[in-house]
Amino acid sequence: MRKLLALVIVGLPIVAFAASNPDESFFKDAAQAGMAEVAAGRTAQQKGSSEAVKDFGAMMVKDHSAANAKLKKIAVAKGVELPDAPSMMQKAMNKKTDLHSGDSFDKDYIQGQIKAHKDTIELLQKEIDGGKDPDAKAFATETLPKVKAHLDKITKIAADAGVSA
Repeated sequence: MRKLLALVIVGLPIVAFAASNPDESFFKDAAQAGMAEVAAGRTAQQKGSSEAVKDFGAMMVKDHSAANAKLKKIAVAKGVELPDAPSMMQKAMNKKTDLHSGDSFDKDYIQGQIKAHKDTIELLQKEIDGGKDPDAKAFATETLPKVKAHLDKITKIAADAGVSA
């Protein structure tokens, strides 16, 4: 009986945490993706060898910082605690890109941005199609066109630079 009671008591915070917001994983994944974009954008501004890459990096810092602020405001109002850094995988990808320089950096950054934006589009579309939280869905709906525009821009940069998408 004591073991059962201990299991129930230990399990309560997990159940309460999981039930706090049906779209909590979306908030967290979107926050981490946004932070990764800002970090990669800052690196691109410093290490990019082409103006197109530097300018795109600046746009990432500006646009994703603004989106991150909106997301955070919504999450705080909902009691959702957001991570304070990108995921370990996102950090590793940014670190890998950071090891390059010159044209090699640009190529790796461009390819990484194409993948990151495709992943973000998928995340936002999934929230739009199946999310339960109306504010999370509204954020995804509002953010999706800008992320698609980013993908179009980086795809054009890739084509102009002769980088395979």
